[in-house]
Amino acid sequence: MNSIELYNRMEIDFRLSICSDDWSNMSMNELITDQYRERYMGLLSDNTNEINYVYTAVFPSLDVLNKIIADNRRKALLFLHHPMQWVMPAIPVFTDIPIKHLRELKERNISIYNLHVPLDANGEFGTTFNFAKAVGISMTDEFCEYYGVNVGVIGTTECQTITQLKQRFETAVGHEVTLYPYGDEVIKESKVALVAGGGNDAETYPLLRDRGINTFLTGIMNMKTGHQPSIDGHNSAKENGINVLAGTHYSTEKFACIKMVEYFSRLGISGEFISDTPCLDDM
Repeated sequence: MNSIELYNRMEIDFRLSICSDDWSNMSMNELITDQYRERYMGLLSDNTNEINYVYTAVFPSLDVLNKIIADNRRKALLFLHHPMQWVMPAIPVFTDIPIKHLRELKERNISIYNLHVPLDANGEFGTTFNFAKAVGISMTDEFCEYYGVNVGVIGTTECQTITQLKQRFETAVGHEVTLYPYGDEVIKESKVALVAGGGNDAETYPLLRDRGINTFLTGIMNMKTGHQPSIDGHNSAKENGINVLAGTHYSTEKFACIKMVEYFSRLGISGEFISDTPCLDDM
């Protein structure tokens, strides 16, 4: 498929015109497009006019990048949810794609395209929407505005207790998750709330309490770094009696990137999701 045709299609389908984002902490170099420097989303590195294959990934980890390079494909696209690597609990937690790897992708005519906020926005390919589906939660409403779009999901679960929901969560992500039992064991009125990735915001918990919800699922709850907003989030969850289940940044957002393979397939481009190792320190 012609690359410009694909980018124009994604511009419309993911409503980039109404979204904003900020990756100003990323080191810019000659391989980063001028457009990306201006708005921090869309085409990050422009290396091919024709795209015959797409890789999707949550983060551009070294394992992901090395896998693509080892495949030795040409005229391909790397679609990323995040344009930087994730290294919790280090500070800063986001680090640049090594320039060496950017150059190797360029040599192989592999472009890089990034959608963070546009993919977090609720919709068929949204991160929290697909996280909820994976855990068997039916969406009934949305909440949590982030950069002008709603990224949180409120829904219903068949699970009666937080223990049952924890087991279902673990089955979905394929590893243990962490439970912070700050509320009742019984899930109130079968209603739960979710924000994939980093949803531990102190302002979220009184909002959920007021909506009769005592159970919240997210990705990142770690306090090892002494990050004050995270500590405030835990304190707010306790004060408002909200149970929190945390399943890592990667594992709660991977479902959207898996779904994106279907998006590209509908356009006639084959591809694959590159699985990665979840950072269990996130929880």
